[in-house]
Amino acid sequence: MAASSRSARETKRRIQQMEAKRELRRDQEKRRKRDNVIAAGAGTAAVVLAVALQLTAFAGNPTEEEFAAAQADLAGPSASADPSVQATNAANIPAADTAAGKTFTGELVLNGTALGVELDGTKAPQAAAVFKSLSDEGFYSGKTCHRLTTGESFALLQCGSSDGTGEGDAGYRWGPLENTPGDNAYPAGTIAVARSGNNTYGNGTQFFIVYKDTVIPADSAGGYTVVGRVTSGLDTVANIAAAGITPGGSATDGAPVEPVTIDSFSLK
Repeated sequence: MAASSRSARETKRRIQQMEAKRELRRDQEKRRKRDNVIAAGAGTAAVVLAVALQLTAFAGNPTEEEFAAAQADLAGPSASADPSVQATNAANIPAADTAAGKTFTGELVLNGTALGVELDGTKAPQAAAVFKSLSDEGFYSGKTCHRLTTGESFALLQCGSSDGTGEGDAGYRWGPLENTPGDNAYPAGTIAVARSGNNTYGNGTQFFIVYKDTVIPADSAGGYTVVGRVTSGLDTVANIAAAGITPGGSATDGAPVEPVTIDSFSLK
């Protein structure tokens, strides 16, 4: 009986921590948008976030491993769409069977340099169908890569926001999650789909390229759909990362110093 009571208390504590992390994630997105308009005070916002992270999310004295995992979760490759839950795709989302069993190859051109890419319609048919459709429409031409992370084991370039700020398009959301790594490991060269947190139908138009072996802890919905891989030119992304991040709230997460534009994204 006592053990059951302790288990219930522990479960309650963990749920409270999860809720705190979600709230902090929303606050982080608000601060990020505000910092784009008002550069002054970004350092203060970062200090406030760090203090809140320690006092709120970790009031239950978690282990060092839990602390590290929660930090990575807060920095996950999220798109800021409305996180309300949906269970089916809208009519404007291409059907998964248009890509099922197919492999698409092509080029993603960033700042005039081409990356060879391959999308796997066998392991991720819905995601492959979406990105094939968007590329055929020319959606990505002129879009930017708004976010860069340079952590030792968290290294990615995130692209494809409809307005270039990292906001998701609430009118273009889809699921489910596909081909998510069971060990939370995303090898260098991975192309995966960014989504709103804790939402299996929170995928949109954004994707991220992993340029160094990366670990991203799953949230309550799971991991991130791996839709394909970079087959050549990954050093282009590594060079963008080497140029660094625009000074702001984080030393390892922000807009790249070197602005990144998608010239084209073609698949066949």
